[in-house]
Amino acid sequence: MKYLHTMVRVADLEASLDFYCNKLGLREVGRKDVPAGKFTLVFLAAPGDEDAQVELTYNWEPESLGEGRNFGHLAYAVDDIYALCASLMEKGVIINRPPRDGHMAFIRSPDNISIELLQKGDALPPAEPWVSMKNTGIW
Repeated sequence: MKYLHTMVRVADLEASLDFYCNKLGLREVGRKDVPAGKFTLVFLAAPGDEDAQVELTYNWEPESLGEGRNFGHLAYAVDDIYALCASLMEKGVIINRPPRDGHMAFIRSPDNISIELLQKGDALPPAEPWVSMKNTGIW
């Protein structure tokens, strides 16, 4: 048995691709349009880790996706959690749970999918502005 991917439904494919690729740093590794089913599948992976993929499922006919909290979250190990969170904030992404501990942060996608960011290896030393930053919204 081999893990293939995790599927999340998205309401706006372009907004989701902007978030996952341009802001979070994932890369598109595959795409399939299914006209008969009226949906598009886009497969994303972290650079160098193409075996663990996220499948974005975009249904061409609009539907309400709700809050997405029933899904849980995606999790990624990152090289420098402070640098990534700063970059995400510069790109307009809200850091819902800042990395106050130098180890863990949470953000949400345009479809409210929670994404956990975990520092690779040991936690970074506590640093501002993260130590003083409060939670925003839910994560």
